Amino acid sequence: MSLGSYVLRRFGGLLLVLLVTSFLVFGLLYLAPGSPLAYILGPRGGSPAQVAAVTREYHLDDPFIVRYVSWLGDVLHGNLGYSIVYRMPVSNLIDTRASTTIGLVALSAVIIAVVGVVFGTIAALRGGWVDQVISSLAAVGLSAPVFVIGVALISLFAVSLGWFPTFGVGGGGLDTLWHLTLPAITLSVASAAYLIRITKAAVNEEQVREHVQTATVRGLSTGVIIRRHVLRNALIPITTVLGLTIATLIAGAVVVENVFALDGLGSLLVKAILQRDFAVVQAVVLVLVVAFVVINAIVDVLYTFIDPRISLGSRK
Repeated sequence: MSLGSYVLRRFGGLLLVLLVTSFLVFGLLYLAPGSPLAYILGPRGGSPAQVAAVTREYHLDDPFIVRYVSWLGDVLHGNLGYSIVYRMPVSNLIDTRASTTIGLVALSAVIIAVVGVVFGTIAALRGGWVDQVISSLAAVGLSAPVFVIGVALISLFAVSLGWFPTFGVGGGGLDTLWHLTLPAITLSVASAAYLIRITKAAVNEEQVREHVQTATVRGLSTGVIIRRHVLRNALIPITTVLGLTIATLIAGAVVVENVFALDGLGSLLVKAILQRDFAVVQAVVLVLVVAFVVINAIVDVLYTFIDPRISLGSRK
């Protein structure tokens, strides 16, 4: 399949996923109990005239299908809606918070890739007590909840030792990187532990294959065998897991951003759900879905570079 055909097929799939997801999210919010009027008019509510005016302004009395079609038409024209709580365009809200989530996910992805591949490979090649120690630590990382890891890291490295800040994203540049270090470690622990186990299993499987044994008999150096014949073939399952992990990090950032008081898309989504800010919830969910589909498409393209035998878009 050519790159153009692949992109068109992926783009069509993305549109279908977005359509179904938007309909489900819109419907669930529409059926949920409560009303956004409580956040607009305050806990005491307002007069009947005020309630009627706000209802007309935000079209809260329109039928479900009318509101959905109207919102979908606005999205197709680049308008993500207007927040009834923040009283500003949703696109502005997302623009001011997206950089925090992108930075957090990117730093976490680097940590996961480096720690997962390096320690997984070491565990497979060294074996013995080294394998036991790394596997035990990976099991602990997989079993510990994210919020527990976050609180523990804050207590030790931020409060007790004072090495890292406890909240916020800093003033930019290296300061932002320093502020995101603990949140990124918190977000990456479980995923890095899982990638360690996947890498270890993939490397162990490749080490016993015939072409690796042939390379050993031919007298090739251990480094060449590991790089060219073991790791390269093991990268297929590693890349698959890493791609899915990075995609799910966006959703996992919701907990971490709340623990470390980061003003990102995750914390914005939680607040919008609690406040029944329909437009914000729908827009953030659509952004997360787009990111998930795009990352998986990138992983599929990477397969063709890792293994030339794999055709773009192939089901094999």
